[in-house]
Amino acid sequence: MELTIEKLVYGGDGLARLPADEHGRGKAVFLPFVLEEERVEAVVSEERSGFARARAVDISQTSQFRTQPGCPYFSVCGGCHYQHSTYDHQLDVKASILRENLRRISKLELSSELKVHPSPPWNYRNRTRLRVRTQPEFALGYFKHGSHQFLAVQQCPISSPLINKAIKNLWDAGNAADFNPGLREIEFFADAKDESLLAEVYCTGDVKMDAAEKLGLPLQAAVPQSLGVAVFHEPTGKDESMFDSAPLVRIRTCEMSYQTAGATYRVSAGSFFQTNRHLTDELVRIVTQGRSGRTALDLYAGVGLFSVVLSREFERIIAVESSLQSHTDLTYNVPANVRAVRATVDQYLRNASDLRADLVVVDPPRGGLGERVTKSLIGLKVPNVVYVSCDPATLARDLVALLAAGYHVEQAHLVDLFPQTFHVESVFSLTR
Repeated sequence: MELTIEKLVYGGDGLARLPADEHGRGKAVFLPFVLEEERVEAVVSEERSGFARARAVDISQTSQFRTQPGCPYFSVCGGCHYQHSTYDHQLDVKASILRENLRRISKLELSSELKVHPSPPWNYRNRTRLRVRTQPEFALGYFKHGSHQFLAVQQCPISSPLINKAIKNLWDAGNAADFNPGLREIEFFADAKDESLLAEVYCTGDVKMDAAEKLGLPLQAAVPQSLGVAVFHEPTGKDESMFDSAPLVRIRTCEMSYQTAGATYRVSAGSFFQTNRHLTDELVRIVTQGRSGRTALDLYAGVGLFSVVLSREFERIIAVESSLQSHTDLTYNVPANVRAVRATVDQYLRNASDLRADLVVVDPPRGGLGERVTKSLIGLKVPNVVYVSCDPATLARDLVALLAAGYHVEQAHLVDLFPQTFHVESVFSLTR
């Protein structure tokens, strides 16, 4: 059938509609790797009661923004979604998606300008995690688009040059090394200068310590740029973002110094740190510039990216982080006027109702703050909140309660930490 793409939606797909029938306008159809206003010949791949999924087999009317992808695996690999669009248009799409989520969920029309902060569109990632296949022969790769099928890749153009060197080195050494079949994933994390990296290895739970060491040593030898290798058991729960375990084995050092414009941070294997090596300084500037006072809360603090800078303008900072690895680095990185608390944000706020603060910074995972944290946050009656979001839908949901409590949006920023993908990072400054 022929479909006309109305717009792109969060998740990377284009939205079209089946022909209208006696029940009203046609059912929504979602298609990957298309652009708005394109006309495509499509085949339905899945149909449900409320929507359908399809794939384009031919494009009869092509968007002016369509361009040649920069990666040979694009549209087969599941990692990128927008390489077929010019980068300027990607930014426009993300801004439109962010505004639409705010309008639809929060009933919010931004009265202030949405400031867009672009990134170099290629080689920007300082952290890349790949699947590993050891049998019948060694291979590195990702999952194919929309599946859990393995796709072998020799390069990743959105990853830093050093990480691509490490990928090549590991491919070259892979078969000769005879890796343990329990090896499942490897993650490379490069420093700010892209000169050295850490390797995090994830293996099945039946791999014991001696086998893990035999696994880590050849990996260290295969990647000479690596400062060290940390071997972990792979996460087994449904929510891998909550994974929090010490390494099973450490080969050489498992920490690095990450230099930003404003500070140097110790980041250990297993700790969270921002993944765009070009925009970290810009993100910190947006969150911290012009902020001062007596007390600030940094919730979901990670290794202290914001706390360290805020500590220079506030008398005291309370930085809350639940991950053992990140909290250990946080404690190391922050000065004496920062109190590092290891707890979930929900746990901490339930016992902090008497706290008086001038500023709260929140940088939650994709699930956002949620009802309980948002309610506790409102109860603190803090005059200024900076919300760093990686999901426009959960941001918009949390804003419903914050706006109803008297907050208004003072500044809104779209910080494009993830070019070529559908992910939308934003920073909202709220006052009351």
